[in-house]
Amino acid sequence: MKLFPVYALNNITITRAEGARVFDEAGKSYLDFYGGHAVISIGHRHPHWVKRIEDQLSKIAFYSNSIRMPIQQELADILGRVSGKPDYQLFLCNSGAEANENAFKLASFHTGRKKIIAFKKSFHGRTSLAVAATDSPALVAPVNETSNVVFLPYNDEAALREYFVREGSSVACVILEGIQGVGGIHVASAPFLKTIRSLCDEHGAVYIADAVQCGYGRSGHFFSHDHAGVNADIYSVAKGMGNGFPVAGILIHPKFQAKVGMLGTTFGGNQLACAAALAVLEVMEKDSLMAKARESGEYLMKNLREIPGLLNLRGMGLMIGFDLPEDKKDLRARLLSEFGIFTGEAKPNTVRLLPMLNISKVEMDELLNALRKLA
Repeated sequence: MKLFPVYALNNITITRAEGARVFDEAGKSYLDFYGGHAVISIGHRHPHWVKRIEDQLSKIAFYSNSIRMPIQQELADILGRVSGKPDYQLFLCNSGAEANENAFKLASFHTGRKKIIAFKKSFHGRTSLAVAATDSPALVAPVNETSNVVFLPYNDEAALREYFVREGSSVACVILEGIQGVGGIHVASAPFLKTIRSLCDEHGAVYIADAVQCGYGRSGHFFSHDHAGVNADIYSVAKGMGNGFPVAGILIHPKFQAKVGMLGTTFGGNQLACAAALAVLEVMEKDSLMAKARESGEYLMKNLREIPGLLNLRGMGLMIGFDLPEDKKDLRARLLSEFGIFTGEAKPNTVRLLPMLNISKVEMDELLNALRKLA
């Protein structure tokens, strides 16, 4: 049987990882400023994360949500505390796309409406409704197409107000990434997020904060939306939540009422997933990683601004992007081939930096020195 070839692959086989570094089969070391799409939040194979998983594995790895699982409540308690949302409710699932699917369903159940407002250059997942709300037509199969999603310009308050004037009574929810990831590291302004909050309140719509990539402390806030001082009704989380172990969820405002059978999942919230997620939050809290992400982001931004040839530098915390001129469009490939540094990308010529939250100054300087030689 052959693998279905849907990924553009680097000709590298990673066999081992530790901290901010990964190693190929020949033992060559690579610096990881990509983290597998911002998944590695506390470093590869963090000792506390490994121990938490090993300890849980020695007891039980999985049973379904047909029984009581105290470890789920343990996770909900620390997540409420670290995120600053202790009065919210938690539904656990497996991936960011699944989290967003359930957020859409919950918004529609709550409002009795169908219309979804999403934004240009958005990415919310590849499952049916999540991909319909993703601004990438090549990913949307005919069966995913729906007239229930409208795409508005990002950070355009006037366009959003105008749509609500016309269609407000039919809007179930507004969903947006506080910092667009796949779309190229675009940060939602505080006035724009406040406008979303006020319009949702005025028209009875649900505000969904897609924090799958820009959440979990990456921006220097637990949710990047927090910089505006507003609360969303639902937050979707995944990626950095498990540091590489598949786990996700939605944080749900207390105004939403649950009914048995309303949402469900087979694997979501299993014991092993909860152990991985607990380890991440425990390390984040103990090592003050949100503050560290802010400080490291400021250090990177200050130094990146001084490198000529890096255009339109933008981002927040450790979610940073910059554009490349056409004659430097191979810079990302050269970072990997010549300096052994993994980074992310966004089309056409954007480099994305998504390192672990406890990246060291030595490791940041390694990237900066490579960029100074290539830019």
